[in-house]
Amino acid sequence: MPDELDRAVVHALRIDGRAPFSRIAAVLDVSPQTVARRYRRLRTEAGLRVVGLADPHRAGRAQWLLRLTAGPHTAQGLAQALVRRPDTAWVKLTSGGTEITAIVETAPGADGHSLLLRDIPRTAAVTAVSAHCLLHTYRGGPSAWPGSTDALTEEQEARLRPTETGPGRATAGPSRATAGAIRSPTGLDRTDHALLAELHRDGRTPLGDLAAATGHTPATVARRLAELRADGTVFLDVEYDTRLLGADMQALLWMSVAPAHLDRVGRALATHRELALVAATTGPSNLTATALCTDPADLHRYLTRRLGSVPEITALESAPVLRTLKSAGPVAPPPSRRGQVR
Repeated sequence: MPDELDRAVVHALRIDGRAPFSRIAAVLDVSPQTVARRYRRLRTEAGLRVVGLADPHRAGRAQWLLRLTAGPHTAQGLAQALVRRPDTAWVKLTSGGTEITAIVETAPGADGHSLLLRDIPRTAAVTAVSAHCLLHTYRGGPSAWPGSTDALTEEQEARLRPTETGPGRATAGPSRATAGAIRSPTGLDRTDHALLAELHRDGRTPLGDLAAATGHTPATVARRLAELRADGTVFLDVEYDTRLLGADMQALLWMSVAPAHLDRVGRALATHRELALVAATTGPSNLTATALCTDPADLHRYLTRRLGSVPEITALESAPVLRTLKSAGPVAPPPSRRGQVR
């Protein structure tokens, strides 16, 4: 069973996912060896890992929330095919295992929408599909679920948070590595993309390995990574089994709100401890959220008492999550099979 030290380690990584174990240990008043052991155990037992992600808007990409319905005998195979795609994240089975929800990142142009325009329409196993563009995120991404950030004091958070001259912050002006580099319209060059690919696999990849992957020195990579983190282009997410922190019940929520009230309701819901994601989308259900609760009774209380008291929410649909097959980071692909979305 997780204890307070486990929760503190998760919280510390939320503050700075690349913080050395020695710095986390000093803040938590334990040894670096203890922090390293806890981290390794949490990786094994709860799937804990730090993942480096690019802000989609700064990277010139759009995010879509995809809902697919398939027969009970084909849904899991279809979901696994989506898991293997590099353009998907947060693939979940809901609604008794017949509905799949996933986030898809698309690039500009028709080629960047191949999953939506070509691959899914060719898949006979899909019986219904809807795609909702994420317009604005009120909670999620860099802003963590409040239930994962309540183990440390404000003083401990301040000691872990990178300073302007410390790890993870930019230096003044462009580095020598980026000055004069050939950049795409998004402001990211080929070296940046190579750096992001390594961080996507493991956000705690040592600087030496990042340097080898990008062809630059560790000092140059450190400066560039600091710049990207400081301006919000790159952030570090922390993946883990939410049951580690007592959230045994997870549900996706789809709400309808009048456009005039959407922003105010979205901001208000972003303060709810029960919600890990709150985002405005296209479609009749124009506000979506992910609820993390202790059990079905806790979810019922949240839906009826907190959300039920928001008059601007005119319709609400909830779908319990049976299984999360993929989070933000990549999953190693198994051997391919015919008849699935590729």
